[in-house]
Amino acid sequence: MLALACALTACDKSPAQDSTAARPAPAKQTGQQVASERGPVQVTQIAHGLEHPWSVAVLPDGGFLVTERPGRLRRVGADGAVSAPIAGVPQVWAEGQGGLLDVVLAPDFASSKRIYLSYAEPGPDGSAGTAVATATLGAAALSEVTVIYRQQPKLVGPNHFGSRIVFDGHGHVFISQGERQERMASQDLKMLQGKLVRLNLDGSVPADNPYAGRSDARAEIWSYGHRNMQSLALDPRTGKLWEAEHGPRGGDEINLPEAGKNYGWPIITNGIDYSGLPISEAEGKSKAGMESPYHVWEKSPGLSGMAFYTGRADSAWNDSLFLGALADGSLIRLSLDGDKIVKEERLLKELGLRIRDVRVGADGKVYVLTDEKDGKLLRLDPPGKAGG
Repeated sequence: MLALACALTACDKSPAQDSTAARPAPAKQTGQQVASERGPVQVTQIAHGLEHPWSVAVLPDGGFLVTERPGRLRRVGADGAVSAPIAGVPQVWAEGQGGLLDVVLAPDFASSKRIYLSYAEPGPDGSAGTAVATATLGAAALSEVTVIYRQQPKLVGPNHFGSRIVFDGHGHVFISQGERQERMASQDLKMLQGKLVRLNLDGSVPADNPYAGRSDARAEIWSYGHRNMQSLALDPRTGKLWEAEHGPRGGDEINLPEAGKNYGWPIITNGIDYSGLPISEAEGKSKAGMESPYHVWEKSPGLSGMAFYTGRADSAWNDSLFLGALADGSLIRLSLDGDKIVKEERLLKELGLRIRDVRVGADGKVYVLTDEKDGKLLRLDPPGKAGG
C-alpha cells in the first residue's frame, strides 16, 4: 500500500515547479491496480505538480483542460505534458476557498472552441462573488472573454463560492454557488448566494425561470436554500439535474433541484455547527414547504465533483454516480437503479488524497483530480464486467 501511495504521489521529493513554465511529459506514467467491489481497477497518474487543481475538462483530442485555484488554466496532454498557463484568464480572487474553479466545454465546442469558466471575482473593499465567463480557447491564450454572470451582492469572506457549470441540452446553463457563509442569504430571494442559477447560454435570463418578472426575487434563480454546491451533473438517461452540497458538520446531501423549490438551508439540516453546537437558525431536519435531501450523509465526506457513468452495458460500473470526497479522501461510487441509490462504494482510500473533481471520458475511463499543492490527474480503468 505504501508502494502504491509513493508511486502515485511522487515520493521522490521532486524540486518545486515553476508556476509559469511548461513541463514535458513524464518518461513513464506511474500506476498500479487497486481493489474494488467489482474487481481490480487500474489507476494511472497522468500528471502531477498541479497547484490545488479544481476542475478538469476532457478535450476531444484526448488531452485535458485543468484549472488551478490560484488562477491558472493549463492544458495537460494525454501523455502527461503540462502547458504553461494559458493567457487571458479573468482576474480571480484567490483567497481562502476562492480562485479559479470550474471549466467546461461549450455544447458546440467542436466548432466554436468556446469554454465556460467559473471563478471567485474580486469586488470593492475586499469583497468577492462567484462569476462565470465564456471564452474562445486558443493554443496559448483565451480570446473573446465575456463575463455572463456575476453573483450579487458581492460579500466579504473567504469561503463557499461553489461552483459547477452544467448544460441541460435545451439551450440553458446551470451554475451552482455557495452562500458565502452568510447562512440566511440562502433564503433571501433578492440575493444570489446559496442559489442554483439557470441562464441562457449567453447569460440572459430564460423567460420561463420560476421568478422571472417578479420584483421581489432575482430572475436568475432556479432553486434556493442551498449551502455550498460543489457537485452538479445531468443524468444522461433522463435529463434530470442532480446536485450535491456540503453540509456543516455532518449533513452533506444530494438533491434533484426543481424550479422554484426551497431546499431548506439553514432552516432544515442534518448537520451541526463546527463548534459542536446546533445551527442557530435550524428548526429541525424537515419543515413543511421545504425539500428534504434526496440522499444524505450524517458524517460529511466533503463532496466535490460529480459524474454519471451510464450507457455502457458492458462495464461493471454502468449506471453509477461518482462523487469526489475531500474530507474522506475517496472517490464515492453510488450504484443506481433508475433514480434510486442502491449501494455505496468508496474507492482510492489507499491513496489518502483529497478528491476534488471527477469526469467520465468518451473512452469510458474515469478521470480524477486531487486537491493538493502537488495535485494529480489520475485515470481509472474500470474493472471488467464480472462482479457483484
